[in-house]
Amino acid sequence: MSELTVIVMAAGGGTRMRSKTPKVLHPIAGRSMVGHVLHAVRDAGADHVVAVVGHQRELVGPHITDLIPDAVLAVQEEQLGTAHAAAAGLAAAGTVRGTVVVLTADTPLLQGSSIRALVEDHEAGQRAVTVLSGVVPHPFGYGRILRDAAGEVTGVVEEKDATEEQRAITEINAGILAFDATFLADVLPRIGNDNVKGEYYLPDAILLAHQEGARVGAHVLDDVRQTEGANDRVQLAALGRELNSRILTRWMRAGVTVIDPATTWVEADVDLAPDVTLLPGTQLVGATTVAEDATIGPDTTLTDCEVGVGATVVRTHAQLAVIGEGATVGPFSYLRPGTQLGATGKIGAFVETKNAQIGDGAKVPHLSYVGDAEIGEGSNIGAGTIFANYDGVDKHRTTVGRHARTGSNNTFVAPSSIGDGAGTGGGTVVRGTVPPGGLAVSSGPMRVIEGWALRKRAGTPQAEAAANALAAEDSVSSDPAAAAGDPDPSASV
Repeated sequence: MSELTVIVMAAGGGTRMRSKTPKVLHPIAGRSMVGHVLHAVRDAGADHVVAVVGHQRELVGPHITDLIPDAVLAVQEEQLGTAHAAAAGLAAAGTVRGTVVVLTADTPLLQGSSIRALVEDHEAGQRAVTVLSGVVPHPFGYGRILRDAAGEVTGVVEEKDATEEQRAITEINAGILAFDATFLADVLPRIGNDNVKGEYYLPDAILLAHQEGARVGAHVLDDVRQTEGANDRVQLAALGRELNSRILTRWMRAGVTVIDPATTWVEADVDLAPDVTLLPGTQLVGATTVAEDATIGPDTTLTDCEVGVGATVVRTHAQLAVIGEGATVGPFSYLRPGTQLGATGKIGAFVETKNAQIGDGAKVPHLSYVGDAEIGEGSNIGAGTIFANYDGVDKHRTTVGRHARTGSNNTFVAPSSIGDGAGTGGGTVVRGTVPPGGLAVSSGPMRVIEGWALRKRAGTPQAEAAANALAAEDSVSSDPAAAAGDPDPSASV
């Protein structure tokens, strides 16, 4: 291809979204709508990118330059039509050579390969302008491609300006055009606004080119849905379902097993290896990566997580967490940012972790909170353990050494340290240091106060149950035969 400049029209208000968020910034599959378009533009090999902004440009502009730092921003103060927007973009671009593609910012299904195919067809035909078109069964709302008796493109007519005969045409203008840069600069000032809406329509350049004898053509896109836009949240949701279906289809063809595509959502920047299995109710979000032979789900959401080879993550919510090779997580686990689980480690049922490094083979099996902690290789944390990391002002860390064994219902008051091979008794509160191989026990001997329920809970079911049990014990103790376990002498042999 020759030098390629792409003008992205992102100035519209999107009032039908009924949102304080600009239309083109609404998210879909982990990117904004304009983010998907810019990704396609970059894949197409654009040399220069110009974004035309207008409505809420203080939000849209920085978002675009975050994604493509060398993008040029052009401001369209009034939204007077697509030709008006293209003129603003071309003026901001400066000296332009080669091919200019003009497209909209609300087509998140668009692929870079489709832009490249348009440009290659346009340049091979040495045309002044090429329109991207498609054939649809229900073209209502779209501009129609006009052709002469020989099949040559002569123009585009918008729905509101079309005759009944023209509305029956099923080849539509997909809203993306490729121009020879010199022709575009020459034709833009000559486009008028003599139409129902009083706007300057960029496709009118096709008619002008045809009238002047310049070469005009249409590149028919088989997958015309790539150019479908979203004007309200209903359409956005429909595009979201379609985009998710395409993402899942791509991964399944690459060797990923998706048990139920209808309940599985994978965003655009997720990376999956062959032989990953995704069970129903799985959501993979952001920059999550999953290595081969791992199984995710059911009912699991991972955001910006890294999952190792052969790991299993069940009914878990995790964010910014690393799960090692062969590790197991869940069910009903919550991994917060900074969690790192080593190879073959375990985070079990109803466990919450945060900023915690859990070593290879270490286990936190059940009902625990592990925050601001380091747990060494092979250690086992007893059920119901709390890492008390916050003193009301500051956060502190607790370290547990290698191959430690801690009892159930422990509280580790940070900062504290449990050495390699050390242990703790059930119900222990650890403050300070337990040396390697030591045993920490903080609970005292059990004290029993007999008859407490009869005295303090008189008249309650508790007291009644206690009285009946004591009476039964007294009856047994007063009958020597029953107490000795002798058979009833009146029973037949």
